Amino acid sequence: MLLAVDIGNTNIVFGCVDEKDNIVLFERISTNHNATAAEYAVMIHTILEMHKFIPEDIDDAIMSSVVPSVTATVKEAIRKLFGVDVMLAGPGVKTGLNILIDNPAQLGSDQAVDAVAAINQYPVPLIIIDMGTATTVSVVDKNKNYRGGLIMTGMGVAADALIARTAQLPKVNFEAPKNIIGTNTIDCIKSGLLYSNACALDGIIERIEEELGEKCTAVATGGLSELVVPLCKKRIIADGNLLIKGLAIIYRKNSK
Repeated sequence: MLLAVDIGNTNIVFGCVDEKDNIVLFERISTNHNATAAEYAVMIHTILEMHKFIPEDIDDAIMSSVVPSVTATVKEAIRKLFGVDVMLAGPGVKTGLNILIDNPAQLGSDQAVDAVAAINQYPVPLIIIDMGTATTVSVVDKNKNYRGGLIMTGMGVAADALIARTAQLPKVNFEAPKNIIGTNTIDCIKSGLLYSNACALDGIIERIEEELGEKCTAVATGGLSELVVPLCKKRIIADGNLLIKGLAIIYRKNSK
């Protein structure tokens, strides 16, 4: 069984993929910059136990990361726990993705992995939205070329900034209010955060399609996408497993 790991600024996603490319485990933990390899090994072991798996079930591992300070620690944790070397999705690893941006080395590994998965599963041209600490939007044209995209402030970061810079606004849970017009402070904040992001995605999709001159398949992933996508007017496919699927595809392309 393949262990696929994506390290983000806020969360680390763990997935297990069987020999038929079925995702049999999917969990998310908080990214801890201070945790040791042993502490991460304990967390990974606990996740496996929760799903009735044992370390011996893991044959190999692949990882993508946008947090260099945590990458080596998690790699060492996996080596300690499973005795395998981790394949790192990044420069030098075959993805099958034709990247047309000014400097392909600047493309985040998570964006590349998302694009690989989307191209293999959904019709092109594609707009791929990943709602994490930042919200990234990637564009793949009808010839399966990665054309570029956008980077927006993530909803969690926006909420934290709003609370930090105001004296009386409270921290709120991310959940859709009953009505877009809030009648109390909590619902006003919830409505503002969620619907502003939904409207942003609708508008960005429309403008990208205008620039490309054709309709696109829109796919969204990331921890907050399941909350925002239902509020959008544009048709957006929610796929929370996109990163794990992409890592599995890249692993198969590069494994001996």
